[in-house]
Amino acid sequence: MSMQQAKGKVLVLLGSPRTRGNSAILAARIAKGARKAGATVETVFLQGLNIAPCRSCYACQKANSKGCAIDDGMQEVYPKLLAAEAWAIASPVYWFTMSAQTKLFMDRCFALLARGRDVFAGKRIGIAMTYGDADPFVSGCVNALRTFQDAFRYTGATIVGMVYGSAYGAGEIRRNEALLKEAERLGKTLAGQGD
Repeated sequence: MSMQQAKGKVLVLLGSPRTRGNSAILAARIAKGARKAGATVETVFLQGLNIAPCRSCYACQKANSKGCAIDDGMQEVYPKLLAAEAWAIASPVYWFTMSAQTKLFMDRCFALLARGRDVFAGKRIGIAMTYGDADPFVSGCVNALRTFQDAFRYTGATIVGMVYGSAYGAGEIRRNEALLKEAERLGKTLAGQGD
């Protein structure tokens, strides 16, 4: 990996209802790596926003659309998504897939397609997941990872890395130093270090 200082903006999206949960800890290490690589980092706590489910009204896809018709917390997230060169999405596994907060966010990203797939082209995406079971297959983590892979392949964004690990109790992920180091490396990659 190149030692040149990266530039740009990394947007970290926390999809857990806990601000200090295991996925948030992984996200913090990703942010640390991105900052070390010279990126500006902003974190958005999705639970703290009022984000409604997609209504499937397709207003965002109509000619001359100004975007999503739902006036809620997602409206303040859209400009941040557009401005960032990279996104880090962190979620715990809830009931065999990503959290509801993360799924709401993902569904509402559909409105960005109204601007064309160019919005996603060139975006670097990092995924951080934690789960209670020892196995990513049994826990359902792979279901969430596959959803991210399919969605971002469709949009033309590039997933540059995924970090995931088992941790049941709050803060337990801190014991997995190898995973935390991997998360920090992912942050550097999201910042463009090594491009």
